[in-house]
This record gives sequence, structure tokens and C-alpha cells, in this order.
Amino acid sequence: MLTSNIKFKNFKNIKSKKIKNFKKEKWFNEIKLLGSLKKNYKYSYSKNQIYKLKKAKNYRLIGMGGSTLGAETIYQFLNHKIKKKFIFINNLSPKIKEEQKKIRATNIIISKSGNTLETIANSNLLIKGNKNIFITENKKSYLSNLANILKAEIIEHKNYIGGRYSVLSEVGMLPAEIMGLNERKFKRFNYLINNNNFLNGLIKNVSAILKFVKEKKFNSIILNYDKNSENLFKWYQQLVAESLGKKSRGILPVISTMPKDNHSVLQLYLDGPKNNFFTFFTTLDSNSDRINNKWLNKNQNYLRNKSFSKIINAQKNATERVFYKKKLPFRSFEIKNRNEETLGELFCFFILETILLGRVLKVNPFDQPSVELIKKETKKILFN
Repeated sequence: MLTSNIKFKNFKNIKSKKIKNFKKEKWFNEIKLLGSLKKNYKYSYSKNQIYKLKKAKNYRLIGMGGSTLGAETIYQFLNHKIKKKFIFINNLSPKIKEEQKKIRATNIIISKSGNTLETIANSNLLIKGNKNIFITENKKSYLSNLANILKAEIIEHKNYIGGRYSVLSEVGMLPAEIMGLNERKFKRFNYLINNNNFLNGLIKNVSAILKFVKEKKFNSIILNYDKNSENLFKWYQQLVAESLGKKSRGILPVISTMPKDNHSVLQLYLDGPKNNFFTFFTTLDSNSDRINNKWLNKNQNYLRNKSFSKIINAQKNATERVFYKKKLPFRSFEIKNRNEETLGELFCFFILETILLGRVLKVNPFDQPSVELIKKETKKILFN
């Protein structure tokens, strides 16, 4: 077990290299963004602001990458607890759907820099006639200027928290509170950092991934058996790729939707190039549909009275067995409780994993210098 909420099977037959007690390391304690994972983190919004914002029915969250992915993960993973409607505008499209333009909604516009091109373009079409609130750094920018023109509220995006690490800061927790969720329950850092079982699992996990990278296994394939966790792995994909993809090093996370992909790419995973390592991810679902026995014949008796959840779990277990026989490296997460605490623990695990991997791979996990090159070139083209 990783925690009481998560059953975790680590990579097999990996000798864990001893990593120093990073809790006591100076570099670890100097990472300011980790403060946002703690319960005593001071938000730049007030409970009174949340109370007023919660009065609306519809919300539109406008941003790119880490500005939206955390909130999208929360909304999808915990949708059974949420009554508010959120629409996420997270990409550029030649034409925003007319029905999205017509919806009366509170816009939550997020950009750390305040100058993100796609966010500027999308908000340009959607601010009119709606209440707007901005989450951006406390500095002069396009969005801060726009907020002042509109006389809209500005929530400070702390300048020391990069977008992909911002899910437990204002960027993710303000939407979570509007959704009616308990932000304090997400904050599991203090518990986890003193949980030896969690730390041992984390360190062994990092040692294994480091070994795979040295063996030129750069593809991290996520075999996801839970449709409500798709956005979690889109968040994870950005976190890992943008944090570690530097100096000709890095890891490429690839999301595979299971069991559908049994019928497309599984053959490659099993018998193709051995440059992958795998993550199995599933949840226990007690509200699953069940097979209608009326339409079964004798050849399908093994399906009698089975729930869809049980069928999916059987496919997952079967795939794990085959992977083990073929000596393909994998780890496995099984989610026991779909709640704020569980999601907070997953956020913490993957954030700490990424930071530690950056440390041992000798790359800075907090910048993204090459992405800035695309932004500069795009502006040059648009100026012509």
C-alpha cells in the first residue's frame, strides 16, 4: 500500500539506490512551491470571495496547460461530488462554438505571465457580458491591464509557482472550492512526507525510472483503465515532459486508454521495441453496470452476473500477468477511494517524483526554456 487510499505495486526486481534523506537537504527545503502542498499555505483569495463566486451556476475556465489541467483533473476525477457546471477553454480553435459564446458564465481567466497568446485570444471573445475574474502574477501584463479596464477582481498567481506545479495553489484550489470541494483535504504533503511507507515507495520508484532511462527506456506508457482519470494523466504528461525534457534528456509520457487499446497498440507494447516502462492505473467502481444474463449463451457463461467493473479489472490483471511473464517493467496504482485526499496524494506523489528525477538527471525541473522559443517566433510571424 502507498496509503490507505492507494494500493501501489512498485516496479519489480529493482534494487533501490539509497537516496539521502531529502527532507533534511538544503535544496529540498529551498523549493518554495512545495509550500502550496501544505495546509498552512496562504491563498491570495479570501473565503468571502469564494462565497460570492459560488453564487453562479456556470463557470468558464480559460487558460492553457498548467493553468487549466489541474482544475480539469479535479472536475473529472471528483465529478460525482460536484453540482456546478464548468466549461474549459484550453486550446485555440478557428471558431469557438456559438453555444459557448452564448452561455452566461463567470469567467476564470488564468495565465501566470498574463501574456499567454491563446488565453488572450480566447478571453477576447468571451469576456463581454460576463463576470470575469483573473488569476495572474502581480505585475504589469496584458491580462492585469484588461482586468483593470473591466474593473474585475485579480487573484495573485505566486511568481515562484510554475503553472504545471500550481494545482494545489490558487490555480487549482479556487476552482475546487467553487466546485464545493474541501481544499484542506487535498493538502496531504505533511502527512505523506512523514509516512515511511510512502517515502520508501517513492524513492524506490525514482531509482527504477532512473535505471530505465540509463537503459534508454524513455517512454512512460500509462495504461489507464479509468475514464475519469484521463485528465489526471494529461496533467501528469505536461508535468513530466516539460519538467525533464532538457539537455537531450527526458521522459515521454504516453497515455493509452484501456481496455480499448488492447485492440490497437498492445501488440507493439508486448512484442515491439523494449524502450518502454509502464504504469497501470485503475479504480474500484461499485456503481458499475452489470451483464444482462438473458442475452448470454453457454459459451459466454463466464460473463454471467459479472459487473463491467469486474470485467475491466480482470482484463487489467490479465495484462499485468502477461507483462510479468514477458519481463516488461511496470508499476500499478489501484484507487480505493475517489475523494479529495486520494487526488491530493496522487498530485504529491507525481510532483515529488518529478522534482527528484530532475535532481538525479541533473536538469532544472522548474523551467521550460525551449517553449519560449516558439512563443517568440509566433509573435514575429504575427507582426509581419
